[in-house]
Amino acid sequence: MTVKITFLPDDINIDAEAGEPILEVAERAGITIPTGCLMGSCHACEVEIDDGHTICACITAVPRDRKELTINLYVDPTW
Repeated sequence: MTVKITFLPDDINIDAEAGEPILEVAERAGITIPTGCLMGSCHACEVEIDDGHTICACITAVPRDRKELTINLYVDPTW
């Protein structure tokens, strides 16, 4: 199943397969999401999804139950 991903604030759109790692989708879209541990512990890769929740992009896959997903990239001043 294909999911339309929109990365904000630059409004970059890309199609992704359900279950595909979000970091890989971002890389294909030419977007760099900062990472640290790649295990979800350090939270360097935190992004906000359209429902207002934050996720760690390094351990999160594109959801299977969505047709569209908006990911808001922001800069954490502590990193």
